[in-house]
Amino acid sequence: MQRHSLLAALLCAGLAMPIAQAAPMPAAGEAETAAVEKVVYHINDSAVARIAMRNIENHLGASPDARIVVVTHGKGIDFLLNDAKDERGAYAPQVAGLRDKGVDFRVCRNTLKGRKLDDGAVIMEARVVPAGVAEIGRLQAREGYVYLKP
Repeated sequence: MQRHSLLAALLCAGLAMPIAQAAPMPAAGEAETAAVEKVVYHINDSAVARIAMRNIENHLGASPDARIVVVTHGKGIDFLLNDAKDERGAYAPQVAGLRDKGVDFRVCRNTLKGRKLDDGAVIMEARVVPAGVAEIGRLQAREGYVYLKP
């Protein structure tokens, strides 16, 4: 009985801690500013390119407004080179389909230089950046992208 009396006294004095309540749900029609989902997919081996692009398709299916950037370097650039294909055929149609959905493909210029290739070796759906790993770091540190490695 003393416990109930003490609690009642504390409540009356305003000293008891309030019970946590869930935040109220916004009313229908209220504009709520939600952070844009931004994700950088890191590909450094084209052996996973098809899997990565399927992951991205699934990602966009679940989050159609997500901003997705694919950054490639090393062996990861191979699927973004002109006439690139594997046993399933050319990569370009799948890349173009994702590009049409807003996915941005970026290729490391350092890798191109190391292979004695110029920017013209890259398919038109991708753009060349100075350094793939630096691009990933910049996207994470300065633009708030989260990192995924398929």
